[in-house]
Amino acid sequence: MTQQQSPIAFSAEKMPKILPILPLFDVALFPKMVLPLVVMQNVSIQLVDEAMSQNRIIGLIVSKEPIKENGYTPKDLYTVGTSAMILKMAKTEDDKTQLLVQGLGRFKVQKYIKGKSYLQAQVEHVENIEKIDKKTKALVSNLISQFIRVADFSPGLPPEIAVMAKTIQEPGILADMITSTINSSLKEKQTVLEMLNVKKRLQEVTRLVNYQLEVLELGNKIQSQVKGDMDKRQREYFLREQLKAIKEELGEKDQATVEVDDYRAKIEEKNLPEEARKEAERELDRLARMHPSSAEYTVASTYLDWLTALPWHASTTDNLDIKKARKILDYDHFGLTKVKKRILEYLAVRKLKPESKGPILCFAGPPGTGKTSLGRSIARALGRQFFRISLGGVRDEAEIRGHRRTYVGALPGRIIQGIRRSGSNNPVFMLDEIDKVGSDFRGDPSSALLEVLDPEQNFSFSDHYLDVPFDLSKVMFITTANLLDPIPPALRDRMEVLMLLGYTLDEKIKIANRYLIPRQREAHGLKASQISFTKGTVKHIVTGYTREAGLRNLEREIANICRGVAAKIAEGIEASVKIKIEKVSEYLGPVKMTSEAKARTSTPGVAMGLAWTQTGGELLFIEATAMPGNKGLTLTGQLGDVMKESATAALSFIRTNAASFGIAEDYFQKHDIHIHVPAGAIPKDGPSAGVTMLTALTSLFTNQTIKKDLAMTGEITLRGQVLPVGGIKEKVLAAHRAGIKTLILPKWNEKDLEDIPQEVQDKIEFHFVDKMKNVLNIAFKT
Repeated sequence: MTQQQSPIAFSAEKMPKILPILPLFDVALFPKMVLPLVVMQNVSIQLVDEAMSQNRIIGLIVSKEPIKENGYTPKDLYTVGTSAMILKMAKTEDDKTQLLVQGLGRFKVQKYIKGKSYLQAQVEHVENIEKIDKKTKALVSNLISQFIRVADFSPGLPPEIAVMAKTIQEPGILADMITSTINSSLKEKQTVLEMLNVKKRLQEVTRLVNYQLEVLELGNKIQSQVKGDMDKRQREYFLREQLKAIKEELGEKDQATVEVDDYRAKIEEKNLPEEARKEAERELDRLARMHPSSAEYTVASTYLDWLTALPWHASTTDNLDIKKARKILDYDHFGLTKVKKRILEYLAVRKLKPESKGPILCFAGPPGTGKTSLGRSIARALGRQFFRISLGGVRDEAEIRGHRRTYVGALPGRIIQGIRRSGSNNPVFMLDEIDKVGSDFRGDPSSALLEVLDPEQNFSFSDHYLDVPFDLSKVMFITTANLLDPIPPALRDRMEVLMLLGYTLDEKIKIANRYLIPRQREAHGLKASQISFTKGTVKHIVTGYTREAGLRNLEREIANICRGVAAKIAEGIEASVKIKIEKVSEYLGPVKMTSEAKARTSTPGVAMGLAWTQTGGELLFIEATAMPGNKGLTLTGQLGDVMKESATAALSFIRTNAASFGIAEDYFQKHDIHIHVPAGAIPKDGPSAGVTMLTALTSLFTNQTIKKDLAMTGEITLRGQVLPVGGIKEKVLAAHRAGIKTLILPKWNEKDLEDIPQEVQDKIEFHFVDKMKNVLNIAFKT
């Protein structure tokens, strides 16, 4: 508390025009008042030392901010302060300086002067604008009487303080003394300090004293209301009642009321859609009537948390720079031309028509072809948030639509949860493994996805938990699948399917050198100087140790080599390793994949076909043999019904045309025919092996070997027609990986070659046929 001492004479003309400035952060000094201070900062201690060696006069200004570790700047301080005389100064053992200062007068800062480590300012010393009239005397009389009452209600103030107030003759000094004594805020004290007009100052101080008096009288009233005989068990109740009475008198509210007001403010701030706002207000009215300990209170507050946390109108700005987006897509992924083209087309449309709806894409293809990572790259190219959920194994419809609030622990579905976490209403939302969605007694999630993935419906998607529509039309949905067949037709119809069918050998080599090797090198703590691969090594790893459409096994093999090199470097055996072809087996073991094409087809009765699998294309060998007997046709190799029918059709065609092939008429009555498809543990089915089976049987019956490096695919009819089949790109890429030089394909599949990379087309000779006789002419041509 400040105190008054014998006033030091103050004359504005005699005061120095330049003052060192000492900032105050928790107290204000008024003229003629005495105040103890503790100075801790080195800069401030230097200021005090220099002032003591001169005239002992310093400037004290209150800071707008609390204490700052890095010192104060002129912007941090008010412009009006108090000049003060240092009465006493003492140094303490803990490097602090204790001061006793007395205020001299008010000053205004004109400008700050540089040159010292502490603040210095050129100031204008100002005096009170004082006019003694009846109103001033009345204000003084009223202020003294009110202050005496404050002193009576304040046990912390000494009784002499009221007597001292009566003895002060100057109204300005009286206002300053009372302001420095009462319990008011630092900002209010600064306001009084800045008032030069004494009459206005008296009015402001009277207002502060009246407020202080009201608070004290209210406290006394509350004390009287709750006072009585209490024991220890009543003490806690008394304190709570006292606090409650204080809050009621001050107009403050309890915690539950504060929470309701917070929700109401959030609802206004979020500017919810009309239907959502009505539901939120209805739930808020219910919440206001509940007791906080009620179980329903938590349910209602959780619901309001979800409603007010969703980004109803918050969107990220799309990056419509198509060149920049193309650069990002090309940097993240090699190849995938069609997918990149589709994304850039979407950006172009957004640029021309900003309100256009987002596409719903489905990336379909074998594992490891970059479907999931491509979604993340698209989000980066668009400048949007990315959120991914995996639908593999999801069997409950509530995972998509959420649970109704009647259930304990109910939550919104994954769609709404993802929107909330992304923080915008237009993220790139990836639904991974959509072909793995199941269904059981809990519902069919794929049916729930019909609304999510339909642009004509998802602008008002209704989650069971929220029970109000949410606009999903701005979201860019991307789904991924290995197979399209398990996806329900209605759901597949809502998506634009883009096939990621696998990589060629050249693409794999480039991707390995550009992405996989640097990534695995970094993952294993290796530097570029410690491990390197020769030009042919990566090709050797691809062809000798992997046979896949994607890249996962290739990256796995590269990781195996990096681990082996890391072990050698860590043991100090090697400082750096150059991986050559002959060194690969040292890390990966013997070659796992060898070409069987030439060895398997060098005898009559063996033909090479092409098959489609979930992991891409594969070579399929058909072996046929004949032996004396009359049992007819035997089929082995776990063949499906369609494949068995293809074998029967092939044999029927040959028997019908036996004379043209030079086969004896009684050959089939004297011989049993056996067709076997190797890899017998793997189930096989489909019509595309018909051409291969007929060629193998013809080779067997005519004792002719089939042309080397030749593979084929196609469905046959009893009339010898060759019909189109699916999976052409995967089959061609499989043939290319196996080193096949010649391919026989159905004529109607010629259009599918546009999906095949040009470098693959250049290395394979294609024959497009519509009749089996053309197939046989090509197969047996020497």
